[in-house]
Amino acid sequence: MLGKDFPDDPTAQLWGGIDAVFSSWNGKRAVSYRRIEGIPDEWGTAVNVQAMVFGNMGDNSATGVAFTRNPGNGENKFYGEYLINAQGEDVVAGIRTPAPVNEDSKSDHNKELVSLEKGMPKIYKELYATQKRSKSTTAICSISNSQSRMAASGCCSAASANETAPAAVRMAVDMLKEKLIKKEEAVMRVTPGQLDELLHPIIDPKVEKASKSIAKGLPAGPGGAVGQIVFTAQSAVDWRKSGKKVILCREETNPEDVEGMRAAEGILTARGGMTSHAALVARGWGKCCIVGCGALEVDYAKKEAHVGGKILKEGDWITLNGTKGVLLRRQTAYARRQRGKRPAQQLPQDLRPGKKTRRPHKRRYS
Repeated sequence: MLGKDFPDDPTAQLWGGIDAVFSSWNGKRAVSYRRIEGIPDEWGTAVNVQAMVFGNMGDNSATGVAFTRNPGNGENKFYGEYLINAQGEDVVAGIRTPAPVNEDSKSDHNKELVSLEKGMPKIYKELYATQKRSKSTTAICSISNSQSRMAASGCCSAASANETAPAAVRMAVDMLKEKLIKKEEAVMRVTPGQLDELLHPIIDPKVEKASKSIAKGLPAGPGGAVGQIVFTAQSAVDWRKSGKKVILCREETNPEDVEGMRAAEGILTARGGMTSHAALVARGWGKCCIVGCGALEVDYAKKEAHVGGKILKEGDWITLNGTKGVLLRRQTAYARRQRGKRPAQQLPQDLRPGKKTRRPHKRRYS
């Protein structure tokens, strides 16, 4: 790709990697993401150089993504997924179905897989102890790329989780009750965008009950979405510009798809778990998303998908219930909701609108 041999000198390899990270700041994906998130170009990026624990050294090694609290519903339970003999990108890419780290992380899609708690109990205990320390000392919901090798485990990175809006509210309220944070920080942890997300449309329960679902996946993003199915990110962008509402359907998503993911009403993938790229991005944006829909077979060449013995062609209307992970083959109505009530009702009395809780200006939480 670069027209020269890969260097044998470790120092040259290290500086090559550092240069690649800095150069990526001006890549197409990075520019698109900054525009979507409102991040100034002049901020620049940074590089951390650290020792790694390899997750692809054989069947006694693993890699995964874990949360100190469930990012889907905010429940105070350790949650995560992992893959045997893999690296971190394999989990996020959604190429393989990850196994749960414990019983609380199990779903209909991975319940038959061996959890890390049972398969590698010593490593799980180390990881569990690490997340407990992280939660008690930093009082934030952390996502950790945890890799294990034989009897050693290590956390490669930590950041705030891209949780759903209901989860964010629940986490803030629970952590306030647990005296991990103060009232002012609890208010700051729920962003205006997340409050808006609580008002997102949901599928009319009566209409949904009368409709037969054609497939089910993992409920990775909240609310409902109705649109015409498309199979490429560029199609999603183009159709959106023409005034159409679309659902982006992919085998799995990657960073190249962010423009299309942003343009779509909802996202549907055939592979991936709750910590896949599609799930993480959708939760961060408050966008309806279903991942790991195993019954879905995508044919990009024909621009169609096969599911439940039916064929979905580009332009067909479908409905996603991101809360339940249900796919419907029809243009379903949204339920009506009185705007302005639900978010307030989920906050404790002293955090509800009308109370004089000051918000500092220009402070950003991811």
